Amino acid sequence: MALTIKKLLVSQPKPTTEKSPYFDIAEKYGVEIDFRPFIKVEPLTAKEFRQQRVAILDYSAVIFTARTAIDHFFKLCEELRVTIPETMKYFCVTEAIAVYLQKYIVYRKRKVFFGQTGKQEDLVTVIAKHAKEKYLIPVSDIHKDDLMVMLDAKKIDYTKATMYRTVSNEFAKDETFDYDMLVFFSPSGISSLLKNFPDFKQENIRIGCFGPTTAKAVKDAGLRLDVEAPTAEAPSMTAALDQYLKKESRNGKK
Repeated sequence: MALTIKKLLVSQPKPTTEKSPYFDIAEKYGVEIDFRPFIKVEPLTAKEFRQQRVAILDYSAVIFTARTAIDHFFKLCEELRVTIPETMKYFCVTEAIAVYLQKYIVYRKRKVFFGQTGKQEDLVTVIAKHAKEKYLIPVSDIHKDDLMVMLDAKKIDYTKATMYRTVSNEFAKDETFDYDMLVFFSPSGISSLLKNFPDFKQENIRIGCFGPTTAKAVKDAGLRLDVEAPTAEAPSMTAALDQYLKKESRNGKK
C-alpha cells in the first residue's frame, strides 16, 4: 500500500519564500500541495464606515491587534482624507505589529507601545497606565471580544470600529476539487468550505486544522478532524502534517 494522501489543499496564501516547511514536506513525501485561501479580507468603503458614525480624530489612541488592522486603518484614513496628528498614540499586541507601523508612520517620532509577551493581558496592563486616553480599536466584522472584556474591567474609554470584513473566496462551479486532505486555520475557512460546497461529503478526505476554535468549527460542522495543531509534540501545522504523513507512509509500507 502506497501513501494514500497525494494532494493537499492548504487554505493559506502560497509562501513567498522557497524555504517554507510546506515545500520540504512536499518533497519529503512526494505529495502535491496547493495553496488557496478559503477566505479573504476586504475593506469597508468610506460610505460604509461613515454609517458607524465614528470620527477618527475624536480619539487620542489606536489599538492594533493585527497588521491587517493597520493596513485598513491607514487606507481608510487616506480615503476619508483624515490626517492623523503626530500626537496620536499607538498600542499594539506585539512588537512585530508595532514595527509594522513603520510602513505608515515615522516610527521614532511617534508614541508607540506594545506588550512584552504578545498576550492581550500584557497589552491591557500597558493601556491601563494611559487610562485617560480615548481609544479606537479597528476590527473585522468577525472578531473576538476578549480584549474588550478586559478593557471594560479596567474601565478604559474605547470604541471599536469595523474597518474590514472577512468574506468567502468563491470557487468556480467547474473547478476540480480532488484533494485527499484539507488544512484550515480559522472557523471562517470551514464556513467557506460549506458555502462553496454545500453537498460536501468528507468520506476519505482528511481534515487538518490549527487552533482550538478551528477544531471546534470542524466538529460543529459534523466533520472528522484527522490532524490537529498546536500540540506538545507538534507546535506548528507543518510539524503536525510531517508527523501524520510519516505515520501514513509507515502504515503504507506494511
